[in-house]
Amino acid sequence: MRVDRSFMVLLAAAAVVVVTSSAGLWQLDRARQKQDLHDAMTARQAMAPLDSGALPCRADDWAAQQHRPARLQGRWLHEHTVYLDNRVMAGRAGFVVLTPLMLDDSGDCEADVVLVQRGWVPRALTDRTQVPALPQPGGTVAVEGVLAPWPSRIYDFGEAGEGVIRQNLDFAAYRASTGLPLIGLSVQQTRGDDDGLLRDWPVVASGVEKHHGYAFQWFGLSGLILLLYVWFQIVQPRRQARRA
Repeated sequence: MRVDRSFMVLLAAAAVVVVTSSAGLWQLDRARQKQDLHDAMTARQAMAPLDSGALPCRADDWAAQQHRPARLQGRWLHEHTVYLDNRVMAGRAGFVVLTPLMLDDSGDCEADVVLVQRGWVPRALTDRTQVPALPQPGGTVAVEGVLAPWPSRIYDFGEAGEGVIRQNLDFAAYRASTGLPLIGLSVQQTRGDDDGLLRDWPVVASGVEKHHGYAFQWFGLSGLILLLYVWFQIVQPRRQARRA
C-alpha cells in the first residue's frame, strides 16, 4: 500500500511540474512574440517618412505600416471635424480632435482622404457640450505624424455616435455619413503650428515584463513542488529510517 501511495504522489508531483513548467515556457514564448512585434515597430519608426502618394491602399498592408513616420500634404476638411470625448492625456479628461485631410497626391489609391488625430484639448468645465475654437488653416498644409490604427474605442453607454462630439468613431459609419473616400488607417500628428493642441501620445510598450513575471511565478511553483517532493518523499523517510 505504501508503494502505491508513493507512486501516486510521484505521478501527482510530476504532473504538476510538467503543467507549471509548460505554463512558464508558454509565457516566455508570448514574451518573445511581443518583443518581436515591438522590435518591428521600433524599426518602422526609424524608417524614412512616407509621403502622400506612398500610403498603403489595401487593408492587408495597413498593419505592416503602422507606427511608420509620414509627411503628408493636403487640405483640411474642417467641416467633418469630430471631437472624441472622455479621452485622457496628461492626467486630464478632454477631447481628441479628428479632422480628415484630403491628400494632394494619393498615388495608386482610389481613396484620397486620411483621418488625422490632430491632438488633444481640455474640456470646458462649465459646459460639456462646448467645443474649443481651433485654428482652421485653409489651402495646402503639411502634416507630420505616424501611421496609426483607427482611433480606439471606449465604452459608449449606448450613445448614438452622431454629431460633432462623439464617444467613439466607427470607420464604416463615418465614411458613409460623410461620403468621403477614406483610407482605413489614421495618422497621429506629432508636430503642429502653435494650434494649442497637446500631442503627448502614449508610448506603446512591449509588455514583455508582465510575461517574464508570470513565467518566473510558474517556474518558481514548479521548483517548489519539486523541492517539497524531494524533502518529504526522499530526505525525510531516509532520516527517519536512520533514527529507527
